[in-house]
Amino acid sequence: MGFFSKILEKLGIGSAAAAPAPSAAPASTAPAASPPPKAVAVVDVVAQLEKRAAANSQKLNWRTSIVDLLKLLDIDSSFAARKELATELGCPADLMGDSAKMNMWLHKTVLARIAANGGNVPQDLLD
Repeated sequence: MGFFSKILEKLGIGSAAAAPAPSAAPASTAPAASPPPKAVAVVDVVAQLEKRAAANSQKLNWRTSIVDLLKLLDIDSSFAARKELATELGCPADLMGDSAKMNMWLHKTVLARIAANGGNVPQDLLD
């Protein structure tokens, strides 16, 4: 499981979107029309993270900090872990050498990828 997959799992994204179970219908009904695709459930990421932040004893600002975002999700937020995540998500090499720039890129990219995978992330957090 990739690092980003852990983030999606903690947010409950993708768990219900697993491959559909094979049909138990007999082969004679195979020519019947296939069922319509299921809608992807949208996960309210902000509500989840705000709830986690309210319950956390630390004052974590997940809206601007990748470290705080990872801490809220109980995921390793060490520099090595963030570097691994940045590598997995394709961070440009010139940003990898500057931890502040890498962190800013990582925060925006993680939120954008969460949104692309069914997370309801407000546009102001994606800009």
